[in-house]
Amino acid sequence: MRPDDDAIGSSKDVQIEVCPPHPGFFGGLCFRCGKRQDEEDVPGVAFGYIHKGLRLGASEIDRIRGADLKNLLRERKLVLILDLDHTLINSTKLFDLSNAEIELGIQSAASKDVPDRNLFTLDTMQMLTKLRPFVRNFLIEASNMFEMYIYTMGDKAYAIEIAKLLDPDNVYFGSKVISNSDCTQQHQKGLDVVLGAESVAVILDDTEYVWQKHKENLILMERYHYFASSCRQFGFGVRSLSESMQDERENDGALATILDVLRRLHRIFFDSVIKRVRQEVLEGCKLVFTRVFPLHHRPQDQMLWKMAEQLGAVCCTDVDSTVTHVIALDLGTEKARWAVKNNKFLVHPRWIEAANFRWHRQQEDDFPVAPPREKSKENSASTKEKGKENVADAASTKKKGKETAASAKENGKENAADAARAKERSKENADDDAGAKEKGKENADDDAGAGAKEKGKENAADAASKKERSKENADDAANTKKAKKIADNGVNANKIGTSDAAASGATGS
Repeated sequence: MRPDDDAIGSSKDVQIEVCPPHPGFFGGLCFRCGKRQDEEDVPGVAFGYIHKGLRLGASEIDRIRGADLKNLLRERKLVLILDLDHTLINSTKLFDLSNAEIELGIQSAASKDVPDRNLFTLDTMQMLTKLRPFVRNFLIEASNMFEMYIYTMGDKAYAIEIAKLLDPDNVYFGSKVISNSDCTQQHQKGLDVVLGAESVAVILDDTEYVWQKHKENLILMERYHYFASSCRQFGFGVRSLSESMQDERENDGALATILDVLRRLHRIFFDSVIKRVRQEVLEGCKLVFTRVFPLHHRPQDQMLWKMAEQLGAVCCTDVDSTVTHVIALDLGTEKARWAVKNNKFLVHPRWIEAANFRWHRQQEDDFPVAPPREKSKENSASTKEKGKENVADAASTKKKGKETAASAKENGKENAADAARAKERSKENADDDAGAKEKGKENADDDAGAGAKEKGKENAADAASKKERSKENADDAANTKKAKKIADNGVNANKIGTSDAAASGATGS
């Protein structure tokens, strides 16, 4: 939700771009309107090292540099401009080799194709080039902190050949190789042909006077004199490093020392500049939050409040005419309704989070606030559905309770019948036992012979058998008592089932 385009805090002014002025030309044609370039359109800067025939106007250069700056800061990088001769390398013509260098076989050594070599022959140019010690490690480390350019007063062909030696996989420089033909002033280097912002540019060069307009960006390098011709050129009447068969040390030479300086510059810059750049994201916005933070908590302590302040917004708790944005989760609050009534931006909290991640103020229309009635309908439907489920659960519980009670009651009846039958059998067995005992006594008195004695044994056996059956009947009686207890439990289960059903029914309603 957003107010009219001309309201306070509007994030975008709609403009229709027309020519002239032309943003730039490629191959003699304006890349916006297609018009052919004429004499009146000459002003601008040529960027032939990027694309042959590319010329950009001042406004387009500013636009590109602004976009590039945001990308660099997001990646925590600055711009590093690197000179070649006497800074990263030292070169000499073959005919300038001294007698001592020839006798030492410098040219032969440069022609050997060995791993990690640092001495090369440029056959097409009849030159030798020596890489400065530590240069490979320097480029690896510097590429993590800087977007790097080569900028030399040498010609294009030479610059490209050296770039291939320094960056054989084309991962550091790409097309960012600037030579003397790209300069806008003779014998002078300038950042006008660099599409990186001057405010984040660092220059490494051994010559100060070629940077008359940008001395504040320059770190002056100690010159690297490897070949004898280099020493003669600068009037040093000493033996060169090549003639002495010596070189700079890797670990504490000029490039290793400067790398430490660049690390410190990078850290100091981002400690101060990132804070300033971040504060520009929501600069000019005044925010009020409504029903976003937990109750009874200070809003100033909440992460979203602090994030908005870090992005440059002013946060407050009360609405007034200077408020530009109300941050809400729904439209059901007084402050949200105030924003709608007073034509203020009403946005979801994700609007702040998106600005924080993208380092750019986002379009408010992309972060609308949902009406509360939609949430109310969802909650009502959910509650109704849960009510139906609870009623169904209550009915199921009640049915299970009735089934459990009926089953227990039936088991109780069967067990009571078994108990009555067992009791009757126990009584009959007791009567039989008494009769058998009496009969055995009579037989013993009437017959003293062997036959009577045998019959007495049989009667005794019958008596023992009946005694065993009497014991079994006693066990049946105990089981009957246990069955009665189970029947009582069945009645209790019926009561519990009925109670659970009533409780579930109440929950479902």
